[in-house]
Amino acid sequence: MIYTSFAQVYDHLMDDTLYADWLDYVQSRVTPANQQLLELAGGSGTLAVALAQAGYDVTLSDLSEDMLTLAGPKMDAAGVELPIIQADMRYLGDIGPYDVVTCFDDSICYMPNLGDVQTTFKQVAHVLKPGGRFMFDAHSLHQMDDVFPGYMYNYQTEDYAFMWHSYAGEVEHSVEHDLTFFVYQEDLDAYKPFIETHKERTYPVADFVASLTAAGFDDIQVTADFGRQEVTPESKRWFFSAVKTSD
Repeated sequence: MIYTSFAQVYDHLMDDTLYADWLDYVQSRVTPANQQLLELAGGSGTLAVALAQAGYDVTLSDLSEDMLTLAGPKMDAAGVELPIIQADMRYLGDIGPYDVVTCFDDSICYMPNLGDVQTTFKQVAHVLKPGGRFMFDAHSLHQMDDVFPGYMYNYQTEDYAFMWHSYAGEVEHSVEHDLTFFVYQEDLDAYKPFIETHKERTYPVADFVASLTAAGFDDIQVTADFGRQEVTPESKRWFFSAVKTSD
């Protein structure tokens, strides 16, 4: 399962400034703050904790148990206690209902096809209250087709080494990330290798909008740069905000 070994170094590799930007994006669109919010695919809980500190009534959800285990110490340090749900966003069941659902860090791009994206949108609509808002981001076509292929990144500390190589995927507007970790095992006095492949895929804006509409959303707004700019051909990440129509 993806993130099994990535969870060990995830927080060290993430750009902390992104969480403040995601928080600003939510706060600019969801007021007042004391609303029930589901942080979908919330990973290790950094954004969920920040949202809770800002006054939102947050539930954290993610597919990976390994990632969710990292959230506990963050909650303790922040003095907040959040419900945690381990779930596939395509099968959310009867949780909720929520006023807001968020799904950031391009998590929707991990859906293998547009059918699964549509299923996710329908599940989100199911757990939202009428008039509730859904916000997510996704890699742009430019990011997936032009920026990622050939991308390489290496990072090393005393405890681990990390190598990232991205290349074009087998289907249109997709990419595969080969992630190799060497984590120091003190009992063995050696580095243990972990290898994972993460596959991502995106679609034209019109496909996302059509899928949202079919799932029962309207007032669909699409922007770039965390909602600060209009979408251009050079935008690397798109931001979507949509409202569930009344039942």
